[in-house]
Amino acid sequence: MGGRAGSWRSLSDSEGEETASDPQPPLLDHQGAHWKNAVGFWLLGLCNNFSYVVMLSAAHDILSHERVPGNQSHVDPGPTPIPLNSSSRFDCNSVSTAAVLLADILPTFGIKLLAPLGLHMLPYSPRVLISGLCAAGSFILVAFSHSVGTSLCGVVLASISSGLGEVTFLSLTAFYPSYFLLLTSPEPQDPGGEAEAETAARQPLIGTEAPESKPGCSSGLSLQERWTVFKSLLQYILPLVLVYFAEYFINQGLFELLFFRNTSLSHAQQYRWYQMLYQAGVFASRSSLHCCRIHYTWALAMLQCLNLAILLADTWFSFLPSIYLVFLIILYEGLLGGAAYVNTFHNIALETSNEHREFAMAAACISDTLGISLSGLLALPLHDFLCHLS
Repeated sequence: MGGRAGSWRSLSDSEGEETASDPQPPLLDHQGAHWKNAVGFWLLGLCNNFSYVVMLSAAHDILSHERVPGNQSHVDPGPTPIPLNSSSRFDCNSVSTAAVLLADILPTFGIKLLAPLGLHMLPYSPRVLISGLCAAGSFILVAFSHSVGTSLCGVVLASISSGLGEVTFLSLTAFYPSYFLLLTSPEPQDPGGEAEAETAARQPLIGTEAPESKPGCSSGLSLQERWTVFKSLLQYILPLVLVYFAEYFINQGLFELLFFRNTSLSHAQQYRWYQMLYQAGVFASRSSLHCCRIHYTWALAMLQCLNLAILLADTWFSFLPSIYLVFLIILYEGLLGGAAYVNTFHNIALETSNEHREFAMAAACISDTLGISLSGLLALPLHDFLCHLS
């Protein structure tokens, strides 16, 4: 009997050990959802920015080329554009590329300005659908355009797509905390980490389930609460506004004027290389949060303004001897801009409560758009002034 009792105890102990080990598979599921959500947001951000970036990178071509009627296969150059002043050393288009920037950013600015007030009443699925349709429509309009005006209408559609998508996906991160856990590599004892992982596993981003509402989500905030949260975000918003003002003043105000005649690259090719290197820097730094985190984003704003001062001075005095030196500065500019963006939203995600996070992410995304809009408005008169110089 004693042996039998001992065997029963051994059996029950082994069952207890098996029971204790049962929670292991769910932890693996949580880890899988953790990576799946991060990859999903990475792809959404990539696709959402695609049309916006393509339109800005093609700004010089949109303004200087028109389709030849009857040719449906490719875009042919029209007559060589006549500079505003034939004696100008800048080889200017009659319209600044900042015009394309404004068409590509003002609709986004309007969406982001109104989003914190009522966009939460529209479910996420229709928002994503509208964003996708506008992106597709933008490429169709620009591809089959016969005039600059029609092309700019396509740019406006790209802006609507990008703006609506950015507000939507940044707000959506409030329901998928594993995205930020992945970026910041929290310690295992991170408070609330297990609950957040469990929530993320129940609502995978890449899947068929809709996101669950968190207790105390931002849709129930009063206007007074929203204003209080917004004021607390100014320490993050203002540096990002300054960063984006400086870098887009460079991109759409100075790129076209930084023209080197002593290279094998044409003016349009130089412009495309500038845009490509800038976007490469942004892409690298926006993906580097795991390696480098910056809390004081004001430092990035000051460094970006220094870039603006250097390139603006070179536009006036032409003291940089080689286009390759400009390439390095532009790549560095993109690294600063991407780092400022990702660290700003990372800091907001960490320092806002669950109740306020969805609203905070939607409200803070106005900062980059405000800086870009201001830079476009100032770049237009700068272009006209410099292009009239002998």
